[in-house]
Amino acid sequence: MRFVVVVDTQWDFMDAEGDLAVAGAEALIPAAEAFLRGLRPEETAGVLFTFDTHVPEVYAGSAEAEQFPPHCVKGSDGWANVLATDLVDPAIPVHRLEKGVFDMWAEPGLTVEDARGSGPSYDRDAFFAALRQRVDAVTVIGVAADYCVKWAVDGLLARGFRVTVPADLTRGIARQIREVAAEDFGGRVVVGDSHRSAGAGG
Repeated sequence: MRFVVVVDTQWDFMDAEGDLAVAGAEALIPAAEAFLRGLRPEETAGVLFTFDTHVPEVYAGSAEAEQFPPHCVKGSDGWANVLATDLVDPAIPVHRLEKGVFDMWAEPGLTVEDARGSGPSYDRDAFFAALRQRVDAVTVIGVAADYCVKWAVDGLLARGFRVTVPADLTRGIARQIREVAAEDFGGRVVVGDSHRSAGAGG
């Protein structure tokens, strides 16, 4: 049994015309759709979609604004996810988490919500603490490998999860995932491929 985290697969990052398009990300979309369709309920505890979420007046004064132009403004077309929740088998729980910075773990008080709109919400830290009691393996896909994906992986490792990142389901801005895994995580992350990851339990 494993859990899946889908990091920031939003139009502004994934579409070539997006406000902060990640090179090569558009080509990931069909493969990511196939990966999500291939998840099996008996092997998948759930899927979490993270959303990079900004408000213009707040973003303008942020550290991120010093590196990147405005993007993923809440409610805009660019903020929307390119991957639909109905790609995932209805028997698999699907969640969402909105975050205002690179690191999904950095802001206090964030909430994990039911992405299908019918279930309860959970405090992020309580959610992952409870998840760790049931699951020890997490697969991470999405963008960008050297920013939000890296921070997601870092927090999962710190919480005791084993992490796999399929190289064909992520793209980086300056570094790709194999380089990130070697330089930042020293072999603690398995860099695989989506074909093996979709069907693998554990």
